[in-house]
Amino acid sequence: MKTPTIGRRAALSLGGAAALAGASRAVAAPAEVEIALLVPLSGPWAEQGILERLGAEMAVHDVNKAGGIKSLGGAKLKLLVIDTGATAETAKDAAQRMLSEHPHLVGGMGCWLSTFTLAVTEVTERAKLPWLTLSYSDAITDRGFHYIFQTSPTANAQAEQIVPILMKLAQDTTGKRPTKVAIVGDNTAASVSFLKPIKSHILKDEKLTAVVDEIYTPPLSDATTLVQPVRAAHPDFVLLLSTASGDDKLLADTFSEYGMPGSKMPLIGNGGHWVVPELLKTTGAPILQDIMIGLANWPGKDLNALSARYEKRTGNPWFGHNEIFAYAHVQILAWALNKAGAANREKVADAIRTMDITDGPAIYFPGHHLQFDSKGRRVDAELVIVQWQNGRPVTVFPEAMAVGKAVWPT
Repeated sequence: MKTPTIGRRAALSLGGAAALAGASRAVAAPAEVEIALLVPLSGPWAEQGILERLGAEMAVHDVNKAGGIKSLGGAKLKLLVIDTGATAETAKDAAQRMLSEHPHLVGGMGCWLSTFTLAVTEVTERAKLPWLTLSYSDAITDRGFHYIFQTSPTANAQAEQIVPILMKLAQDTTGKRPTKVAIVGDNTAASVSFLKPIKSHILKDEKLTAVVDEIYTPPLSDATTLVQPVRAAHPDFVLLLSTASGDDKLLADTFSEYGMPGSKMPLIGNGGHWVVPELLKTTGAPILQDIMIGLANWPGKDLNALSARYEKRTGNPWFGHNEIFAYAHVQILAWALNKAGAANREKVADAIRTMDITDGPAIYFPGHHLQFDSKGRRVDAELVIVQWQNGRPVTVFPEAMAVGKAVWPT
C-alpha cells in the first residue's frame, strides 16, 4: 500500500497552522491580570477605604516584584481602585460600572462596610466574579452565594466570643462579674448582626441586663442624647457598635466630657475604624486610653518586618486591621491565580473554594489557617482584641498574639 503524501503547498499550510497554534499557546498567558478594590474613598467611611488601598497597593507591588503569577508566565497584577461612594446605591452602581468597563477582571475585594458589601455582591455574584471581603455581617454569606469569600469571623461569631472574654476579664480584675451593660450602636448591617445573638441569648446566658439600648443612623452630628442615658444608668461596661471613625471621635469625646472616658468606664468598640491613625490625630491619646476593640484581624509579632515596611512606605504609624486584610486579599487572589494557571474567574473561584493551607497567605490571619466552608466563611476565624495604650493599639488577646496585658478600667 502506498503511503499518502501531501504537496508542498499543503505542507506549508499545515506547518503555518501549527506555528500559529504554538504562538497562540505561547501568548495565552496575559501580560497583566486585573483585580479590583471597591471601597469607600469618599463620605463617612473614606478613611477605611484609603487604608485598604494602601495595603492592597503594597501587596500588588510585592507580588509583582517577586515575579508575578508564575503559572501565567510571570503576569503582573493590575489593581483597579474604585470608590463606592457614600451609600449602598452608589456602591451598587459602582460595581455595575466596574464590570461593564473592565470585562477582564478575574477577582476583587471590598467593600469594607457590610451594608455596601451586601449591595455590591448582588452584582458580582451574577457576574461569577470571585469576591473577598472583610465585612462582618452574617447576612453576606447567608444567601447561598458561591463567589463570595468572607475572611473575617462574622459579627455573630465575634459577639459570641467577645462577651465571655470581657466578663472574665472584669471578674479577674474587680472580683465580681458585670451585671449591667449599655449598648450604643448604629443601624448598619454589621452592627445589627453583632447585636442579634447578644439580644437573643448572650445577655441571658451571661446574666446581663441591657440598661441602655440606643441605636442611631450614621453619621452622627451630636452624641449627647446617646451618652446622657448611659451616665444615668450606671452600667458596668458599654458596647460601642459604631462603624465610622467620625462617630467614634464624637462618642469618645462625649463620654469623656460626661466623666466616662475609657480609662474610667470600660468602653468596648468593634471594628477597624476604632484603630485608624486619623482617630488618634483627631481625638488624642488621653481620650482613647484603655478603650478596647474587638477586631477580625491584626498583625501578629511574626509580621513585624512586614509592618515596618508598610510604615516606611506610607509614613503611617502602624499596619492595622484594614491594611492587613487588603494585603492578605491580594495575596489570596495571587495564590489562587497561580494555582488555577489561568486568568479565569471560575477557576480562580474554585482554587479559593478548595484551598486548605497554613502557609502563603494564611500567615496573614490569626491561627495561620486558610480554608473556607460551604457558605464561603473562613474556617476557625478567630477574634482579636486590641486596647488603646499610650497612643497605640496594643494586642491583648489571644494570648498567642498578645504584646500587652489587658486593663479593665475601674
